[in-house]
Amino acid sequence: MKRQSFELSVGVFVLAGIIAVAYLAVNLGELDIFGKQYYNLKARFQSVSGLNVGARVEVSGVGVGKVTAIDLDLKSMAALVTFKVIKELEVTDDTIASIRTSGLIGDKYIKLSPGGSEEVLAEGDIITETESAIDIEELIGKYVFGGV
Repeated sequence: MKRQSFELSVGVFVLAGIIAVAYLAVNLGELDIFGKQYYNLKARFQSVSGLNVGARVEVSGVGVGKVTAIDLDLKSMAALVTFKVIKELEVTDDTIASIRTSGLIGDKYIKLSPGGSEEVLAEGDIITETESAIDIEELIGKYVFGGV
């Protein structure tokens, strides 16, 4: 009797540990096991210095998506960034996509600033209004070397 209650308590403890690890894996890995719906948009930037695949996409400081690909558009010689945003978000054709930095030297992310247009972008459309990343090293170099 004593052995059965000990085995039962160990089993419950192990089961609780497995549930805790699974919960942490889902939350820390930011897996979408509950099936959030997304759609893809693109934006063309002159420079995406420091932006990585997996970077956040935000509107008003709230995460609404992630960067899924960064490619070079060989026609325009500009960076073409593909990102996914939640289906509920209606991105209009006059939205401005900016590459920003979290803090002074933090991670880069894409900030979407909504416009006032009523025309909503569809799957695969390109945001035309963009602001590239500010290169801190370039700014310091201009200041230190007097604009060289």
